[in-house]
Amino acid sequence: MIDHDDAAERDGDGEAVELEITDTLDLHPFPPSQIKDLVRDYLDLAYERGLRRLRIIHGKGRGVQRRTVRTLLERDPRVVGFRDAPDASHWGATVVTLE
Repeated sequence: MIDHDDAAERDGDGEAVELEITDTLDLHPFPPSQIKDLVRDYLDLAYERGLRRLRIIHGKGRGVQRRTVRTLLERDPRVVGFRDAPDASHWGATVVTLE
C-alpha cells in the first residue's frame, strides 16, 4: 500500500518505490498481490490532492487486473464514472471521474 506521508511502495523484490501522485497510475511495475491496496490508496491520495480525472493503466492481458480495478471503482462512493481510455490503449487503461 502507499504510505500517505512519502507515497512509498514496495516492488516485487521488497525494495521501496517512490510514487508521485499524478492523474495516472501505471500498475505494470507492481505484483498482482499489491493491486487492490495500491489502487485504494491511490484513489485516497488522488482525491486528497484534488485530482478528479484519473487514468489507471492495468494492461490488456487476460483482463484480470482490469476486473479488479473496476470492481474497486464500482464500490468507491467517490467514483461517479469510469470507462475505457479513449486513445490507443482502449481497454488497457481505465479513465475515472471522481466527484
